[in-house]
Amino acid sequence: MHYINKIAFNVVLIGLFCCGLNAQAGSYEDFFKAVQVDNVRTVQTLLQRGFDPNTVNPEGVPALMVAVREPSLKVAELLASWPQTRTEVRNAHDESPLMLAALKGFLPLVKKLVNNDADVNKPGWTPLHYAATGGHVPVIEFLLDESAYIDAESPNGTTPLMMAAMYGSPEAVKALIQAGADLTLKNQQGMTALDFAVRGQRANARELIETGLSRLAERQKRNQPVVHAPAVQPAAR
Repeated sequence: MHYINKIAFNVVLIGLFCCGLNAQAGSYEDFFKAVQVDNVRTVQTLLQRGFDPNTVNPEGVPALMVAVREPSLKVAELLASWPQTRTEVRNAHDESPLMLAALKGFLPLVKKLVNNDADVNKPGWTPLHYAATGGHVPVIEFLLDESAYIDAESPNGTTPLMMAAMYGSPEAVKALIQAGADLTLKNQQGMTALDFAVRGQRANARELIETGLSRLAERQKRNQPVVHAPAVQPAAR
């Protein structure tokens, strides 16, 4: 009888374990399906039950990155503000969720990510580069307010202003210039922001940068010390 009871007990344990695995598998599938379709209610319910927000999908991509990529903005904002979410994750191109959100101009999401410790000044390409590339002035201004380095250099020395000049918008170029971006920097190919604007055939960006360079030259000229010619001594008689 004791042996039979022991067997029965083990069967119950195995049954409970299998039920737990099935429930976990069901939660996993439900979670990522909800992430993809921006079903924030389901995601929130699973998180409140203890589901790990940092779980990766079958391709190894964290849920936050999936939500930003879709985009599933309501879910992305929920995950970005969830205390247990790791916001500093990277994809195969060394891009963070903050960079992708900045590129797309999702300001509310950008704010939630920064508030949950996303790195504004990550090494290499930065969120400010991506915001400038997308031409999103509100995101640019927010990142600068959060101490983003305005002249951050990519691995090849390209700055946010250069990216704005070639790919962004005139408004983004103007915002960076007014915030103090260095117009004279060169990347490893020897290209300045003006060169980027010319190559990208961005006439408005080119005009803004040329105007900025002219004003810079005028300021430098005014600040140069005045060299007086030596006084002419009257000829001796």
